[in-house]
Amino acid sequence: MGRAVVIGATGQIGRVAVGALAEDGWEVTAVSRGGGQDESWPDGVRTARADRADDSALAAAVGDGCDVLVDMVAYGPEHARQLTNLAGRVGSAVVISSVSVYEDEKGRNFDTQEQPDGFPEYPVPLPEDQRTIAPGETSYSTRKAGLERELLAAADELPTTLLRAGAIHGPHCRTPRELYFVKRNLDGRRRRVLAYGGESRFHPASVHNIAELVRLAARRPGARVLNAVDPDAPTVAEIGIAIDAVMGVETESVLVDGPAPAETVGDTPWSVPHPVVCDMAAAERELGYRAVARYAETLPDTVAWIERQLAGRDWREAYPKMFQNYGDLFDYAAEDAWLRA
Repeated sequence: MGRAVVIGATGQIGRVAVGALAEDGWEVTAVSRGGGQDESWPDGVRTARADRADDSALAAAVGDGCDVLVDMVAYGPEHARQLTNLAGRVGSAVVISSVSVYEDEKGRNFDTQEQPDGFPEYPVPLPEDQRTIAPGETSYSTRKAGLERELLAAADELPTTLLRAGAIHGPHCRTPRELYFVKRNLDGRRRRVLAYGGESRFHPASVHNIAELVRLAARRPGARVLNAVDPDAPTVAEIGIAIDAVMGVETESVLVDGPAPAETVGDTPWSVPHPVVCDMAAAERELGYRAVARYAETLPDTVAWIERQLAGRDWREAYPKMFQNYGDLFDYAAEDAWLRA
């Protein structure tokens, strides 16, 4: 296939994508801050040590050139410019973006969701031509939008496939939404409160399906934006039931109409008032994409990984970014008080 360079190779998606590219016949250089190997990678994968913010180290990892540069950790316009500065040595690029760049026809987006009636109401399924948030420096979403804008503007120099990932899941995740149910089950909680009647849907994206999209986009260079999600979009209640089945427990769901009844009661990492469900028709049409994994099939590995990370540790130590992003997900005292009331 030629030479592929993967930036962020030892991250959650990178580990799987490196393996998928190597097995597809690419000569892969796996770039990470630590320069480490992964036991799942085939023989022949080369490693390189480089910090994403170090222009010279990144250029050295690319070396004399590569046919495709895959970037798992590009975040803002400055990272887009890093990539376009390498255009003379890079045939094409595949870059991970996010569904958080979308906004609805009223200008609502993920950044406005804390405002009254501020959560976006997207079409179902959500296509790639849906309007997007204005680029800026104020948030994750605005910086991802800036990344996209810069790369699309430079498509003649560096044709880039942008993959807008949904709720990413799989081992090695620093913010696994599944933690919400796994820890409750480990703690013996057999009742759980779910806002919005347990019907919230926030489209999951398996690392295996994203890696398959990376593999296909590497084979078919182009300037395009594609959604990157699983073939199924289960409700939060269905996700809880699926995790229960993996862990061999039975749990009663207490369903609440509307939003969470209290600040730390019933609000899961998937809880949204309107569904976020993406259309994958463009990827199927342009890349010949077919999903390689379904959500429930991947859960055993995800659950086992979370259990190992929690063993002997406070969840806030094991997953500090979850606490930072979502606050106290396990306020059992507040939950019990609400259930009694």
